[in-house]
Amino acid sequence: MAEHEPTPEELAAIAAANDESDSSVNYRPPAQKSLKEIQELDQDDESLRKYKEALLGNAAAVVVDPTVPNVQVTKMVLVCDTAPNNLVLDLTGDLDTFRKNPFPLKEGVEYRIKICFKVNKEIVSGLKYMQQTFRKGVKVDKSDYMVGSYGPRPSEEYEFLTTMEEAPKGMLARGTYHIKSKFTDDDKNDHLSWEWSLAIKKDWKD
Repeated sequence: MAEHEPTPEELAAIAAANDESDSSVNYRPPAQKSLKEIQELDQDDESLRKYKEALLGNAAAVVVDPTVPNVQVTKMVLVCDTAPNNLVLDLTGDLDTFRKNPFPLKEGVEYRIKICFKVNKEIVSGLKYMQQTFRKGVKVDKSDYMVGSYGPRPSEEYEFLTTMEEAPKGMLARGTYHIKSKFTDDDKNDHLSWEWSLAIKKDWKD
């Protein structure tokens, strides 16, 4: 028997159930300072000096190609314990292929998203991972994740894991979902935007 395709009204109901309006927070990001300025601040404050050393490490000794961006998002992984294999997106190559070739995901499974990235030159504050999920052109979900602030570490990647999520389940939930992802910061720098797709199926082998 053919599976029932959700009507526009049913999709709108899903979107309304998942839509969370942005909370108005009176937050003003700190003024951007260079790595050198930060290292020279409050040198007589021992506790602050140790904190900066823990955050920055040996950043002052690192020589980075000036043409390289400060933040490089290298990889996204869909981590699922029950999947035959983790779903990996190499974000350093052709980003168009991810939208055209949906990744299969069994309905109802729990998974996390892992973002791998590098910080090359200066401390970056308020990194954030944002994603919007669409079904047949209708936005059905929106998620914002605060990643945090990081010092330069060009020779080693950072990893960020989202909280556990559950894939949609049920006959109406099966189908292809289009996802728009963005990695940004306090200064609204768009470090990387990419689009990808998931195909929610009854089983991994469907």
